[in-house]
Amino acid sequence: MFPRVEGTILDIRGLAKTYKGGTTALAGVDLQIRKGEIFALLGPNGAGKTTLIGAVCGLLRPSGGTIEAFGLDARRHWREVRRRIGLVPQELSFDMFARVDHSVAYSRGMFGCAPDPARIEQVLRSLSLWDKRKAKIRELSGGMKRRVMIAKALSHDPDLLFLDEPTAGVDVELRRDMWRQIDALREAGTTIILTTHYIEEAQAMADRVGVINKGQLLLVDEKAAIMAQLGRTEARIALTPPLPGVPAALAGYPVTLENGGRTLFYRGGDGTGAGKREVAELVKALVGQGIGFEGIETRESSLEDIFVDLVENRVGAPA
Repeated sequence: MFPRVEGTILDIRGLAKTYKGGTTALAGVDLQIRKGEIFALLGPNGAGKTTLIGAVCGLLRPSGGTIEAFGLDARRHWREVRRRIGLVPQELSFDMFARVDHSVAYSRGMFGCAPDPARIEQVLRSLSLWDKRKAKIRELSGGMKRRVMIAKALSHDPDLLFLDEPTAGVDVELRRDMWRQIDALREAGTTIILTTHYIEEAQAMADRVGVINKGQLLLVDEKAAIMAQLGRTEARIALTPPLPGVPAALAGYPVTLENGGRTLFYRGGDGTGAGKREVAELVKALVGQGIGFEGIETRESSLEDIFVDLVENRVGAPA
């Protein structure tokens, strides 16, 4: 167990969920969410992301563990906890014949909030929905329907907002517009947890990132810390002529030969720039050994590279 961090809005300890039939969706997850942050939870399909959200939102009963939100035990004070949480699920669920403004106002009432037309207008305007307020939901595009889902989740002014794949099925331009809207919500003081398959969303928006797979949380950390610990530099050096094997003078570098000895492949360093320095040293070593080359291609690991390596067990999570 770990000590509670000051400013924690959600404190999850040992959360477990096993479904009938024996499928384990969550296997003892520990997670703390800080007030005011954007936290991105990454994982492949079936990793446990939606199950975790469902447990916090009271949509399913965990098999074990505890959830404390806003300083309250979520099981004993579920009404008050749920009142302060907004949820945008993956699946679009509407009365398709309802007007946009009526649907959002109805959601506010479902949480026991008094009617507030001014607040509904504010929410709709913030999501560029005001001009569509009198339209029936069935008349909207998929992206606009997704915005209505967010508006419904915001209608009761939640302190904590879950976005489960918020930009699924949305084109790139609208996706970026929604990123700006989500960032504005954070600026207004809303704590946001989002799950996404678009890892560039996490890289662009999140303060911290968690990676979950097979019901286990593999790591949770600041983006910069993840890149520093697990980031790598890759370089491919086109050799002339090809080499039959790695020369002894290069044995101390993390290199291999590819493409029939025509390419020297380097992968090493970390996210602090050590890899770039080592590639420069490697090039000097090639020149010193009289080994000819005609081109160098380098790239740095992205968050997506690190995510794939973790999920496919190519690297271990940082301690």
